Amino acid sequence: MKNYKIYLLSTLVVGILFSCVPSRKYEELNSKYKTCNEENQNLKNSNKELEEKTNEMSASIEQLKKTISSLQSDTTVMGNSLRLMTSNYDNVNKTYQLLLDKNNELLSGNKTTTEKLMKDLQKTQEELQSKEDALRTLEGSLTAKEEKLKTLTADLASREKRVNELEAMISRKDSLVTALKNKVKDALLGFENNGLTIEQKNGKVYVSLDESLLFASGSYVVASKGVDVLKKLAKVLEQNQEINILVEGHTDNVPLNGKGDITDNWDLSVKRATSVVKIITTNSSVNPKRLTAAGRSEYIPLDMTNTADGRKKNRRTEIILSPKLDELLQMLESN
Repeated sequence: MKNYKIYLLSTLVVGILFSCVPSRKYEELNSKYKTCNEENQNLKNSNKELEEKTNEMSASIEQLKKTISSLQSDTTVMGNSLRLMTSNYDNVNKTYQLLLDKNNELLSGNKTTTEKLMKDLQKTQEELQSKEDALRTLEGSLTAKEEKLKTLTADLASREKRVNELEAMISRKDSLVTALKNKVKDALLGFENNGLTIEQKNGKVYVSLDESLLFASGSYVVASKGVDVLKKLAKVLEQNQEINILVEGHTDNVPLNGKGDITDNWDLSVKRATSVVKIITTNSSVNPKRLTAAGRSEYIPLDMTNTADGRKKNRRTEIILSPKLDELLQMLESN
């Protein structure tokens, strides 16, 4: 409304001036009028900008007031905290000074105790060093013993391996002996318990033949029935090359007063063993190196009763069959 009034006034003035003044004057006035309008418009724009800045400044001032108020509040709190901390610090400082005084008093009053403690500490350190040295010595000894233990363990493992091999070999030998016993029993089936016994013991097979099955009393010539028995036994021995054969002649304890090449029981026992060996080698391909003839006379009796039946049992010839132990002996020697 205010701008409209100004516009009417300006139009009226222009009209009056136009009607009253010459043309040139009018142009000057009109130019001034335009200039005034432009300046007025610029002033309006400036005024508007100033109003906006004034509003911004007012808002900024309010924010600053709030900030100042907050800072004043924080300053008050911090001031209280500072005073409290100052008071606490003074108390702590007093306590520290008191403790320092007490410490100085204790140090000055307990010099002897301190020296004793230092000596005890030094002694303890020396003992500790001594124990550490002993520990190092023990560690060295332990290391040496561990190395020795490793060596012994390896040696034990090796020995266990050898023992297992020996046990396996012995087991094979036992199996061989058992098989041999069964073969002998089968070959001499008709003679067993008729003056002939077969027994397995100590890893060997014992074939025991009574005197009545082989010899006449006082003779070392093998009877025909005995030759038949020995031939059948020889065939079994021929087929088992890994068997050693020991032939032992045994007599009773009755003294023999013989003549010629048989003068006593020693002679008789040896001659009988030799006769059996010759029959085996003559009637088979058994290598003579495998056989041994031995006379035992009366000194390994089966029966000690010294009766007629006892003496009969003692008059016997034993053929002892044992597996060759060369491989086993070599292994034992290597151990």
